[in-house]
Amino acid sequence: MRKTYFYSLVLMVLSVVSVQAQQDAQYTNYMYNTLNINPAYAGSRGTMSIFGLHRTQWVGLDGAPVTNTLALHTPIKNSNLGMGLSVLNDRIGPSDESTISADVSYTIDASERYKLAFGIRGTANLLNVDFSKLHIYNPGDALAQYNIDNKFSPNVGAGLFLYSENTYIGLSVPNILETKHFDKGQGTFNSNSIASERMHFHLIAGKVFDINEDLKFKPAVLTKVVQGAPLQVDLSANFMFNEKIVLGAAYRWNAAMSAMLGFQLSDSWFIGYGYDGEVTKLANYNSGSHELFLRFELFNKINNVVSPRFF
Repeated sequence: MRKTYFYSLVLMVLSVVSVQAQQDAQYTNYMYNTLNINPAYAGSRGTMSIFGLHRTQWVGLDGAPVTNTLALHTPIKNSNLGMGLSVLNDRIGPSDESTISADVSYTIDASERYKLAFGIRGTANLLNVDFSKLHIYNPGDALAQYNIDNKFSPNVGAGLFLYSENTYIGLSVPNILETKHFDKGQGTFNSNSIASERMHFHLIAGKVFDINEDLKFKPAVLTKVVQGAPLQVDLSANFMFNEKIVLGAAYRWNAAMSAMLGFQLSDSWFIGYGYDGEVTKLANYNSGSHELFLRFELFNKINNVVSPRFF
């Protein structure tokens, strides 16, 4: 029943002549995965940072999204430049999408306290869609006759990131080109595309408050705007105890509630987990979403970084 429900939903969406929806991968721990959202973040932590994340969404619903990402970024010694590289794989139903992105940032002093980084991104995207995985009620449906095999789409993105030791705000468009993912001239779809990339505008912000020597509080927000989809707002609040343990909660507007847990195992290693519970009718068809991530950072005397930053 769950498989039929979900695959039928996917088929209905893919059958629309021009799909305009929220397309970028979704993260509960977006505040730690900023490079995937904003290329200007590259190198801003002042040290080499490696981040890996696995997300299983809507557990129990066959064909639900599964996302894996690996990102690395670092400042370039004796310059204002930062560089980043990320690999993302996002699977949902019959589709399997892989993206490789390279980021370059340039940072200037905006004031005595704040730095402003400008970032650009180049992206290579490969999309595969196997329509035979869907429940096709009409065997003659033209949609089922043409799979998408390694459809290559280049793209570019840009971002701004303003930050200090305890405050940050960023604006970005990870994909600027509105590329089309379905070849024209195939089957009955000879004048339009099945799916088109849309520009997603991301606004991210947060601030760290030192409550006392042993407790820090960090509220954060992520807002996504894309043509043809509802406004998405993620609100989160994290508490860090003794520079070691992080507890938090989040709310995705009209979508989900989340709980987050993290451990700063050492100055270099940080591990975290997030759980989402749906607040929509979709909760009747799944048991929530799980997200696990690991971050490793190389601290040394050369880059003058002696302890991890809370964002």
